Amino acid sequence: MKTCHLQGITSMKIFYDQIARDFAFPEHFGRNLDALWDVMTDDVEGPFELIWEKPGVTRDALGEDYWRLLEILADVVAERDDFRLELRG
Repeated sequence: MKTCHLQGITSMKIFYDQIARDFAFPEHFGRNLDALWDVMTDDVEGPFELIWEKPGVTRDALGEDYWRLLEILADVVAERDDFRLELRG
């Protein structure tokens, strides 16, 4: 199983850098929310999981973008039975 441990996410750039590296996103990944949905639902082979450490740090740093990320990730959980999302701390 592929696992991404998100830690210290204080910008969208850091988020995209870390998730793209850990899940080996394709070169064409556009680094926006629509592209995140597309890659997570079409390009990443499962099973895979995202473990987000201390998401409150990210919430405080990103504000509304944090909630948009969570919405996309929750939608991916609903779409795929081989993806798991865990928020820790």
